[in-house]
Amino acid sequence: MTSTSTARDRAKAERTDALLEAAARLFAERGYSGVSLEDIGAAVGVSGPAVYRHFPGKQALLGAVLTQVSADLVAGGTRVAEEATDAPHRMRALIGFHVEFALGKADVIRVQDRDLAHLSDADRAEVRRLQRTYIDLWIDALSDLREGGSEDQRLRVQACFGLINSTPHSTRSSARAQAETARVLSAMALSALLADSTVDQ
Repeated sequence: MTSTSTARDRAKAERTDALLEAAARLFAERGYSGVSLEDIGAAVGVSGPAVYRHFPGKQALLGAVLTQVSADLVAGGTRVAEEATDAPHRMRALIGFHVEFALGKADVIRVQDRDLAHLSDADRAEVRRLQRTYIDLWIDALSDLREGGSEDQRLRVQACFGLINSTPHSTRSSARAQAETARVLSAMALSALLADSTVDQ
């Protein structure tokens, strides 16, 4: 009975992940208002009503997509920051992590840019909380490398996110070209963060 239950739970988790991925892709392509639960279910081979076994509705699916990716950013950013051996390494690690995320999760970035307003109040508040936590990770890393008030540091970090996150909107390229894009973006992000700094980059 335990193994049957475990297999069922695993299958449900895999279907949930597939629904989240399909929802992100379809929301990115058509916008939240242009996608139905039936569209999302069909993308993973189930009926629209079957989606309700995983999510109470389309808005909840959007909330799950955006809260999950925000939580993943916090968890991943925390991990690379804690693994860094010194302050410059920590900043470079955070930049590399975010560049990889932006190039690999372009659909989610498009959805967040366009459809954040469709979130429930609770999900929007949770996404904002996670975003602030992630930004604070970067501000802590940056404050070890250059002097400046908190507003200055926050401006630099948010501008850096804007630089990195804008790329998936226009970049559709081969793996080799993406590697070069990642290299250029990382260098530009570090230069932007440390502009007017005396720290050796």
